[in-house]
Amino acid sequence: MAAKSYDLIVIGAGPGGYVAAIRAAQLGLKTVIVEREHMGGICLNWGCIPTKALLRSAEVFHLMERAKDFGLSAEKIGYDIDAVIKRSRGVAKQLSGGVSHLMKKNKIDVVMGAATLPAKGKVSVKTDKGSEELTAKNIILATGARARALPGLEADGDLVWTYKHALQPPRMPKKLLVIGSGAIGIEFASFYNTLGAETTVVEVMDRILPVEDAEISAFAKKQFTKQGMKIMEKASVKQLDRGKGKVTAHIEAGGKTEKIDFDTVISAVGIVGNVEDLGLEKLGVKIDRTHVVVDEYCRTGVEGLFAIGDVAGAPWLAHKASHEGVMVAELIAGGHPHPVRPEAIAGCTYCQPQVASVGYTEAKAKELGHQVKVGRFPFIGNGKAIALGEPEGMIKTVFDAKTGELLGAHMVGAEVTELIQGYIVGRTLETTEAELMETVFPHPTLSEMMHESVLDAYDRVVHI
Repeated sequence: MAAKSYDLIVIGAGPGGYVAAIRAAQLGLKTVIVEREHMGGICLNWGCIPTKALLRSAEVFHLMERAKDFGLSAEKIGYDIDAVIKRSRGVAKQLSGGVSHLMKKNKIDVVMGAATLPAKGKVSVKTDKGSEELTAKNIILATGARARALPGLEADGDLVWTYKHALQPPRMPKKLLVIGSGAIGIEFASFYNTLGAETTVVEVMDRILPVEDAEISAFAKKQFTKQGMKIMEKASVKQLDRGKGKVTAHIEAGGKTEKIDFDTVISAVGIVGNVEDLGLEKLGVKIDRTHVVVDEYCRTGVEGLFAIGDVAGAPWLAHKASHEGVMVAELIAGGHPHPVRPEAIAGCTYCQPQVASVGYTEAKAKELGHQVKVGRFPFIGNGKAIALGEPEGMIKTVFDAKTGELLGAHMVGAEVTELIQGYIVGRTLETTEAELMETVFPHPTLSEMMHESVLDAYDRVVHI
């Protein structure tokens, strides 16, 4: 069978691949997308979206338990874990179907199967009907990543879970160990802890949420501890002894090892890029610690071959993948897009309280040689936060003392994942403290705290 010819082949239909395909089609490129499992990739099916649906259920449950605080009464509060999961899966299914619709709408061919790259500009797809050969001058790798498995801590789906098992749990854990306190670990810890699981989090670094600003990590830790979570920092799980219905974890901290029993373990110790079985090494693609090495325009060094999203390295975030996809599509179509800068990409963690940040932490800004001005504002000083019954939180802003450039913004508290975009827009527009101070924020809103945090950096804060 003759190979089908295209302008662009996209491998992987996650938030990087499918967005790249849509932008390419908009620009007039004849495009095909290859996906081996689910339209929408991990993000829509097993990541960002279904976890948010679960966390929303936990948030509503938490509010129901606090009904009395709001002058309301709710009796016999409970939950049906199966119904919670069913809602989450329904949300994922709806969005996955939406991606398929977008492919049709944009006249993008879809081939379901596993791709390999036998030669430059060629892709062979193993489908359930045999194999299909595709050719194109340009190929985008958007194959994503998967959960890292540490030796001895591998998931079995029964006692030890990955994020996939945690999204469709065979039972509700009673005593849970979460290994790793990045976004994935903390979100699952928050979900199960809110629903009543006795939860312990083990983090090998010196603090939880290690990529966040140290003050934000410390504040979040205090809140999690208040909610009954046990947090162990500078600690590592050396081995897991699996028995009938229980796991004994050997946890080493401060030179001592203790054995603690759990009925469930969630492993969230990072991710590895999906780089195997594609034929990349043979083509001369450089791979470093399971990630494809690329330049600022996502070029691999092999002519016409690009890599975007998780497979191309940190930050491992859906919105970074999507923006890289758009950038590469525009580049292929002859445009002159700006490269996607890692420090312009916000991180959002949907635990309770939420955490969000963009740009440099205070420590990183100083390390880079900046003299800094730092502002802080607590939720307790904000009328809307108190009215919402959410007085726990803070907003921190970091400015360059000489130029007034906003170097970073860091938040913990209710709805901060929605607030952070104000600072992202500001940074994209290269704003200084002067414009932010001149901006009139509406009252009463949580966003006023963003204003006050800026004012605080310049000794002009009003409400504390």
